[in-house]
Amino acid sequence: MATTDIPTASKDFEQLYSANVFAKIWGVAQRALSSPSPPLLYPEYTKPGGVEYVYRELDFWTSGFFPASLYQLLERRRRHAQKIRGLGSSSKYEPHELQLQFACKWWTENLHKNAELKYTHDLGFMIASWARVAWELENDSRAYDTVITAARSLASRYNPLVGCIRSWDTCVTKRYSFRDPEKDFLVIVDNLMNLDMLFWVAARLKDDAMYAVALNHAKLSQRCHVRADSSTAHVVNFDQASGDIKSVITNQGYADDSCWSRGQAWAITGFVQTYKWTKDDSFLETAKSCADYFIGHLPESGIPPWDFQAPQDEPQPTDTSAAVIASYGLLLIHEAETSAGRPSAYLQHALRIIRAVCASYVNSPAKFVAHEGSVEAVELRSVDNQKTVAITVDMGEGAETILNGATINNYEFAPRRWANHGLVYADYFFVLVGNKLLDMGIGEVLVTH
Repeated sequence: MATTDIPTASKDFEQLYSANVFAKIWGVAQRALSSPSPPLLYPEYTKPGGVEYVYRELDFWTSGFFPASLYQLLERRRRHAQKIRGLGSSSKYEPHELQLQFACKWWTENLHKNAELKYTHDLGFMIASWARVAWELENDSRAYDTVITAARSLASRYNPLVGCIRSWDTCVTKRYSFRDPEKDFLVIVDNLMNLDMLFWVAARLKDDAMYAVALNHAKLSQRCHVRADSSTAHVVNFDQASGDIKSVITNQGYADDSCWSRGQAWAITGFVQTYKWTKDDSFLETAKSCADYFIGHLPESGIPPWDFQAPQDEPQPTDTSAAVIASYGLLLIHEAETSAGRPSAYLQHALRIIRAVCASYVNSPAKFVAHEGSVEAVELRSVDNQKTVAITVDMGEGAETILNGATINNYEFAPRRWANHGLVYADYFFVLVGNKLLDMGIGEVLVTH
C-alpha cells in the first residue's frame, strides 16, 4: 500500500495505542484476580453519566467481550511488541506478560460452559471472540474444543425450512410480544456476526453441512435484511413452516423501516467476513453497498447517530459502538478490494471514523501507578535488589470504559433505554481495530512521535 493512501499522522490516533487502553482494561481485570474463584459476572456498560461498570451474568450475550479485550492486549503484546515500543505508548509499569496471560485464563475459566448453550445465537461473541485467539496465540486445546462445541450448538438452531439460524426464541417490548417459539422464528441482522465462527470450524473439521448452514443463513439475510437502498432491517420474523416473512420490525432502532446504525455496522462486517470464507463476490458487493450507505449517511462529525433516520430536528444520541464496528468492517473491505487489485477508498473512510472517535469520545485516561517498597534481605550485593514495586491503576476521573458516546438501545418501546454511556463491545472493537491496523502495517504510521 502506498503511503499516499494513508492520511497525515495525527495525535488523535495516539489514543488507539496509549497506555490508557491497557490501564483501563487492566484496572477492571485486576480486581477479580485476588478472588478465590474466577468471575461469574462480566462488565457490560456504564450508566449514562456514571463511571463504574454494570455487570451481567456469565450466560448473557456480552460476557465474552471483556475477556476478548484482554486477549487482544495479549495479542498486541506478542505480535506487535516492537511496534508498540516504537510508538512510545507503553508504560514501564504495565503488567508482565505472564500476569496478562493469567488474567486471560482467569476471566475465561467459567465461560467455556457457555459453548453448550443452545438457546442463544450469540455464541460467536460469547466464545469465539476470545477462544479463537487463545487457540491461535497460545495453542490452547481446551479453547479450541470450546469453539468446536459452540459452533455445533449454534448450528443446532438452524431450520432448513426457513434456511437460517434462529436468533431469539422470544422477544417482548412495550409494543409487541413474541413468546411462543412454535409460532414465530425471529432472525436479527446481528446474527451475521456469528457466522464467522461456523465457517472457521467448518474449515477445520471439513464439515460441509456446517459450512452450508452458515452460507444459507448469509444468503437469506442478504435477501431479507438488506433493503433496495442497502439500508438494513433489524428483525425479520419468519413463518417456520413455509419460510415466508411474517413481519419486519425493529427492536433497537427508531422505527421498523429505519436504519439502526449498529445493525448496519453488523451487516457490513458480517457480509465481508462471509465473503472471506466463500469468495462469493455477491457478499462483498453487499458489504460494500451497506458500507456506502453507512458512509453516505454519516454526519460531518464522522460519528453515526444511533439510527440514521431518527429525527434530525432534535438532538440524537450517538453510537460509538456502531462507529468502531463499522470501521473494522471497512478495513476488511479495503483488504478484500486491494487483494483483488482494485482501488479502495474504504481505508480512508475507516480512518475518518476512527479519528473522530479518538478525538472526541475517549474518556479521561487511567494510568499505571508504581508503589515502591523494600524487603530485608541477607548478603545482597546491591541495595537495589531489596526494592519492590507493586502496580495499581489510577482510573482517574473518567469512566471505567475506554470510550463513551455509545447507545445500547434507544427504541421508544424498549423495556429499558440506554444512551450516551460506555459499552464493553465498543471498547473491544476499539482495541480490535487498533490491532488490525498494526496487522496491516498502518497503525504505527498514523501516530505522531
